[in-house]
Amino acid sequence: MTEIVNVQGLQKSFGKFRALSDVSFTVNTGEVVGFIGPNGAGKSTTIRILLGIINREAGDAEIFGKDTWKDSLEIHKRISYVPGDVTLWGNLTGGEIIDLFLKLHGGGDKQKRDSLIKRFELDPKKKAKGYSKGNRQKVGLIAALSVNSDLYIFDEPTSGLDPLMESVFQEEVEKIKESGKAILLSSHILSEVERLADKVVIVRQGEIVEAGTLDELRHLTRSTVTIEAEGDVAEMASVNGVFNFKQKDNQATFSANNQYLNDILMEASKLGVKKFESAPPTLEDLFMRHYEG
Repeated sequence: MTEIVNVQGLQKSFGKFRALSDVSFTVNTGEVVGFIGPNGAGKSTTIRILLGIINREAGDAEIFGKDTWKDSLEIHKRISYVPGDVTLWGNLTGGEIIDLFLKLHGGGDKQKRDSLIKRFELDPKKKAKGYSKGNRQKVGLIAALSVNSDLYIFDEPTSGLDPLMESVFQEEVEKIKESGKAILLSSHILSEVERLADKVVIVRQGEIVEAGTLDELRHLTRSTVTIEAEGDVAEMASVNGVFNFKQKDNQATFSANNQYLNDILMEASKLGVKKFESAPPTLEDLFMRHYEG
């Protein structure tokens, strides 16, 4: 894989407010990197630096090996970007705006454009001032996905879309990933990130608090175990690594530290197990681990 985005030690302040204090991550070809965190964590500031809209105070930010501030015009020729709230020209139709975006980017794929207009169920003849937020997002997504870029940056791209259209977006992201393109995806929809991302970067108060694949990060929190047995499942409550134990009849549900799963299995086997299910932590579990309280 080739490194497309390289961010190291990024810092940025707005007056006395420290928006970024230490942000580092990479994005490679054929890779979707989920960039997550709550409002104010520093996601959009980082993306604005990558786009060359604002300059950093310290650290390095490169795309295609070029400086995102000094070489922004060259970089923009090879990227597609969709913000979380697409602003359009009200008196132009959706189709006219999409064609304008494609022309500004060097042409785009007209067949791909037409296919996406159908898939996203957009009326391209309607003026943009009559569009809902979801339809404005569709215009931005169609324009971005109709261009053959090397890097796609999505900042809350499905904001305002219904679940069916979210699914269409996810399918399109999987296609461009398979074609070897790099994707940076910032989203509040954690299930969307969990489905699409190869790596996850969690930012909190301007710092990266966790980064890695989901499999690498899942050791940081507990699995959810459901057990049904012939014996008294209440005995499982005192086993090392068992937390939040809840019992109903001869079935119990609890959280389990993954490092103790072998001990838990050994104890469970003594009870005559009829059912044993272990679900790995979700991205939401990992996320909440850093934000609860």
